[in-house]
Amino acid sequence: MHTVIVSSKFQVVIPKEVRDKLEIKVGQRLQLVEYQNRLEFIPQREIREMRGFLKGLHTDLPREKDR
Repeated sequence: MHTVIVSSKFQVVIPKEVRDKLEIKVGQRLQLVEYQNRLEFIPQREIREMRGFLKGLHTDLPREKDR
């Protein structure tokens, strides 16, 4: 677990280890989600980077008759 400090301008620095692990680049956008009294930063990816991320997903599920 990492700890960060909020600056007087309400800025935080993401630790290098986390940036490297999540491959966060300079200028990349992060989506901020408030969830159950906490903040989650989710890296936004280019649509081209998303290609194939669902490969191997099990889609053989029972469906309703009207689907």
